[in-house]
Amino acid sequence: MKKSLILFFVFVALEASCQIKSGPMLGYSDMREALLWVQTTKPSKVYFKYWDIQNPKVVLKTETIFTNKKEAFIAKSLADEALPGKIYKYEVYVNNKNIKFDYPLEFKTQNLWQFRTDPPNFKFAVGSCVYSNEPEFDRPGKPYGGDMKIFSKINDKHPDFMVWGGDNIYLREVDWNSKSGIIKRYNHFRAQPEIQELIARTHNYAIWDDHDYGNNDSDRSYWGKKWSLDAFKMFWANPNYVFEDEGITGTFFWEDCQFFMMDDRWFKAPNDLKDVSKDYFGEKQLQWLLDALLNSKAPFKFIVNGGQIVNPVKDFENMANYEIERKKLLDKIEELKIPGVIFISGDRHHTNLQKLDRPGTYPLYDFTISPLTSGAYEPTKEELKLSPIIEGTQANKMQNFGIIEVSGKRLDRVLKINVFNKDGEKQWDYEIKANDLK
Repeated sequence: MKKSLILFFVFVALEASCQIKSGPMLGYSDMREALLWVQTTKPSKVYFKYWDIQNPKVVLKTETIFTNKKEAFIAKSLADEALPGKIYKYEVYVNNKNIKFDYPLEFKTQNLWQFRTDPPNFKFAVGSCVYSNEPEFDRPGKPYGGDMKIFSKINDKHPDFMVWGGDNIYLREVDWNSKSGIIKRYNHFRAQPEIQELIARTHNYAIWDDHDYGNNDSDRSYWGKKWSLDAFKMFWANPNYVFEDEGITGTFFWEDCQFFMMDDRWFKAPNDLKDVSKDYFGEKQLQWLLDALLNSKAPFKFIVNGGQIVNPVKDFENMANYEIERKKLLDKIEELKIPGVIFISGDRHHTNLQKLDRPGTYPLYDFTISPLTSGAYEPTKEELKLSPIIEGTQANKMQNFGIIEVSGKRLDRVLKINVFNKDGEKQWDYEIKANDLK
């Protein structure tokens, strides 16, 4: 009888664990809440329990979610009884069964430091271009995707959060002509075993670029943009979308820094349109960005975008191909005397730091970090000749990721950019002081 009971409970536990398709994943975190995400394999009842590691007897519980096929069997629940500056352990319950993992599940809330202390130091991971091979639907020949172990190396660095810089999935021909196809591609990516521990222990924020928006070089004309937006909102957990049903533009804070998550697809005019005034971000999005930058008091204002902005060479999809809008953006940053702007970009399948000197004001930096797992290349000969790439800041023809550290006292903040290869070996680093960006 005892043996039968043991076998029964083992079966129940295995049955529950098999209902997790991917996750859990940590979404955004603020001072009083964090978003928890998980995907099941079939309709299920899901909730999370969580507790402050310093007060484990007080166990809190999220709202219960019933997953369904229409929402890709995804549950998003707010841990909205959290307090600032705490580390919480959490558990996932599927059909009332606690699902066990062989790594710790923890999230952290941001600190209430304002008017009290200097802002805390923090660090975040950043990368772009993730191709997860699926031979049945990939192009014949050598696999385009590389080793997924890079995500374990990112996890080893223990970042507070990760910024996914676009092309986080690669939609294939079988995907982008239907919403179900787009969801299947996200399903394949998110279920990769190598990313599970990273996303369960690290908060995640994302933008998109052409390959997770539509077909190659897709723009505002892409017929499935609403499908892509629905899928993006299902599979990521950003805190806001400023234009509701028009793209993925948003913003978030981490301690004293602000991140501006830009959409270079939804409003973007076709690359081949012969009009020097054509839209890149588009008037509405560009005006929002300038207003938000002007309003921000952050010492570092990170503008995260798929394509490069500082690069003046009109290669591929750099903003230089949209010269009037690029000039307006750069001129307005100078005219409005907006300090602390740093660009972060991906897309190009190589990594470097570019510095645009501007007479009479501070230089603008653009940190291009790419790829995570997809094919890796070098900049073009014209870029190597004409782009303002800082010597010693290249990582070409290799999969790589960045870790950015922000430290120092409130009025003397410093950021340090660190670049690592897929084995976690440092390639280069570079420091920028907030006081030099005024």
